[in-house]
Amino acid sequence: MLHRIFMVCLGLSVAGSALSCRWMDQKFKQLSESSLDLLEMMAHNSTNSTEDVEVSFPEDLYSQTSKAAAEDKLALTVQVLEEVVLLFEEEHSAASWDERRLEDFLNVMSRQADGLRSCIVSQSHKRKNKKLRMYFKRLSRHVLHQLDYSAESWELIRKEIKVHLMRSDLLLSSLLASN
Repeated sequence: MLHRIFMVCLGLSVAGSALSCRWMDQKFKQLSESSLDLLEMMAHNSTNSTEDVEVSFPEDLYSQTSKAAAEDKLALTVQVLEEVVLLFEEEHSAASWDERRLEDFLNVMSRQADGLRSCIVSQSHKRKNKKLRMYFKRLSRHVLHQLDYSAESWELIRKEIKVHLMRSDLLLSSLLASN
């Protein structure tokens, strides 16, 4: 009995497999919308062509995770948020966005990652996904580095990250809908 009370306090549904996390219920949507809004405000209209640089979006990773357990979805999303923060901390002086807006964006991303991490109970879900890590390394090397960290390269990154945030939002919204 005490074990069940402890599990409920942790935010897990003991009766079923659906995840129930107070932070998700209260803050997830708000911070998710805020991060997408900030990212949109960072947009840069560019006329230079950067079509020759491309890194394939890891669609298969999101498809697989969409069928996985709730904690797997959380773990992938936390890693995406952490990778985004690392990526945006790279040399960005040529980017056209306001430094304060970038700081706000990174703060929101970090708050989201911390909040979602608090919903993960199992230690086995703390391991990083190697495919996702390699994907973000390729973004850094093949887009940013290859294009000399130009404003255009950062705009490509911004657009790619927007897709990640929208996909992560969809993954986790399915958890909210199943509660």
